[in-house]
Amino acid sequence: MSRLVIVSNRVAVPKARGVSGAQGGMAGALNAALKKTGGLWFGWSGEEAEEPGEPSVGEYDGVTMATIDLSHQEVEEYYNGYANQTLWPLFHYRVDLARFERETGRGYERVNERFADALAPLLKPDDVIWIHDYHLIPLGDALRRRGFENRMGFFLHTPWPASRLFVSLPYHERLVETMLAYDLVGFQNDEWLSSFLHYCRFELKAEVDEDSGRIVSNGRTTIARAYPIGIDYEHFTGLGDTGEAKQAQQRVMSSTRRRITMIGVDRLDYSKGLPERMDGVGRFFDRWPEAVQDLVFIQIAPVSREDVESYKRIRAELEQKTGQINGARSRIDLVPIRYVNQGHSAEELFGIYRASKVGLVTPLRDGMNLVAKEYVAAQDPEDPGVLILSRFAGAAQQLGFEGEGALLVNPHSADEIADCIRQALDMPLDQRKARWERMHANVRDENVQRWTEDFTLALAG
Repeated sequence: MSRLVIVSNRVAVPKARGVSGAQGGMAGALNAALKKTGGLWFGWSGEEAEEPGEPSVGEYDGVTMATIDLSHQEVEEYYNGYANQTLWPLFHYRVDLARFERETGRGYERVNERFADALAPLLKPDDVIWIHDYHLIPLGDALRRRGFENRMGFFLHTPWPASRLFVSLPYHERLVETMLAYDLVGFQNDEWLSSFLHYCRFELKAEVDEDSGRIVSNGRTTIARAYPIGIDYEHFTGLGDTGEAKQAQQRVMSSTRRRITMIGVDRLDYSKGLPERMDGVGRFFDRWPEAVQDLVFIQIAPVSREDVESYKRIRAELEQKTGQINGARSRIDLVPIRYVNQGHSAEELFGIYRASKVGLVTPLRDGMNLVAKEYVAAQDPEDPGVLILSRFAGAAQQLGFEGEGALLVNPHSADEIADCIRQALDMPLDQRKARWERMHANVRDENVQRWTEDFTLALAG
């Protein structure tokens, strides 16, 4: 069996994270796949160094992990700059927030070249290489130019934008041509895949077979397919038996004064539609002011990327909107919204989800959104909650079921969000169960282990 090599922007090194036990989620699934072949995981250490040197290599439970440091300039240009101020907003359809700076683009390419230089001595001729996400799109091409003919795959965890948006990126052809250096390119769902195939056909003039995902360009063949990612279902549902999960569930139930809890859990990011969500919640309380006695909305939004200006603005806007709604609708002993900036453990989140009868997941655009799947997995089968899900999340293709799963909503419409909240609160138990059972079967079966296995088997050929 060929050795699996995974490359990502960051590496889940157990020692660096201060843990030694089993990992959950995608990191755990990738780590398990690596263990089967004595694999290698390579990426950035997350540290800065004035003069970055050779990779730091160590073995952890049968997996070799290798990391490199980056200079401050490299972090600013590659990570904070091009990856998170150009590609991230563009891939999430926010071209209005994207910054197109030539210097950060050059820095992005230089860091990908340095990844290739550092990784090359660690590779073996028969390694199967799987590269992850928008930070490292050109890496496969950089390895090809260094003479590597290994099987190489790439998976994009974000959406892929419509061609009319994507062509706003300077040198967009060059970026996509590097993607065609891979043997297999994976996307979260059929919509993002279709957008990519459309671009290849009409902008690159490549030969495209939409049924098979086969792309032929400059004499090279690449296969592009959808591989929807899931959660580690067994690991996550097992957390429900922990004391931490049960305590979190009890804290929510006892502190809400017998009100129904509606939950939102998101990284503080403009793609998550948090201000628009607050507008919808505010519209609900405007239309049904008496509902403050029956419903409390808890929004958990840990701060991320604090050094990026657009994230500072989103936090200020969210705090303002929350304050306005609470100021208008609070009573002496009740507030309609609890806004929490601190993060919570997976165990605590399980308990919070279990205690919440409505899950509000309304990103403006999302590659998949695993919070929606975690919420479904955590529900009580005998009294499940209702998932309200943005139709623009990748998960909507798996959990919508044409009106028989999640309540799909337009996250830009405050009225539609308010109507869906009302519908969720009024939904009878038999309907809640029927919807939940369909979603639960998908979340259970389309898990992260299946995603990993499907991709790696296809990549190995």
